[in-house]
Amino acid sequence: MRLPSRHLGYKRLFHRFALSATVLSNRSVLAFSSMSTHSTERADGTITVAPRNEAAQSALIVICHGLGDSAEGFADVAEMFAAQMPYAKFILPTAPTQPVTMNMGMPMASWYDIVGLDERSNEKCKGLPESRARIEGILKTEHETTGLPYSRMVLAGFSQGGALSLFTGLQLEQSLAGVVVLSGYLPAASQFKPTQLSTPVYHGHGTMDPMVQFSLAEKTKAAVMAHGVTDYTLESFPIPHSVSPPELKKVVEFLSKVLPSDDSFKIQLKDPKDMSVKELKAAIRKAGLGNKAVGLMEKSEFIKLVQDHRDGK
Repeated sequence: MRLPSRHLGYKRLFHRFALSATVLSNRSVLAFSSMSTHSTERADGTITVAPRNEAAQSALIVICHGLGDSAEGFADVAEMFAAQMPYAKFILPTAPTQPVTMNMGMPMASWYDIVGLDERSNEKCKGLPESRARIEGILKTEHETTGLPYSRMVLAGFSQGGALSLFTGLQLEQSLAGVVVLSGYLPAASQFKPTQLSTPVYHGHGTMDPMVQFSLAEKTKAAVMAHGVTDYTLESFPIPHSVSPPELKKVVEFLSKVLPSDDSFKIQLKDPKDMSVKELKAAIRKAGLGNKAVGLMEKSEFIKLVQDHRDGK
């Protein structure tokens, strides 16, 4: 099955329309998030939305975008989620650019090559192992640098990003708090050998989706549960290949359930006394403390500013 390149434009249009509606209805929430609880940073195609006070973090959510998109496609959604989950950090990576067979070999941001969405073609997912390893690396780095357990992490994604999240999240050595799939499916089914059978999965999907049809979502649920996965929720929405405010509301409910606020899981941070001046300045910038740092010269002053902020002073 080949889809004309114009279908990508339709997908983006549907996607942007849904996100715009969500953002407009939550404008005050987003403003509060960006100015008060979280900061948004962009570097090398990756967007990170994290608590301004790093010491407040006790959860991680990685969001993978769909075919032909980038991390920017879900930045506003991550900020909206952050306003309702002030203890969570969000990481949004961007897929590498590579030719996609299904779209006449056009180079675009893609987690793996897509030959077609029929069962036979869907087994050919060149690049999937590499993208899986990249996402696993993000989780591992967070765990090793902050001490955050995998049980306080969620993988989420839209369309191809949802497929990647499902394929990766249920085959880890460690159990995640959950996996979120939006308009996604199970790629490379014959290679799928889940090891985490009790990890909760939330799958939202449009019944009017012309690209990844709802019947494929039903087949995905059946295939995953046939492997012994016990907690898989598939919920339908009257939308095309997109996301909608009601669907995102359900996602927040799922995230809040599997990642409730719990201070006992706050991350382990480097002691300000052991940080370099460069690290201290980066922490001050991220926390939005630039005005308070004006005039400071000594390292001891930077240390005190960072420590006082962590202590809520």
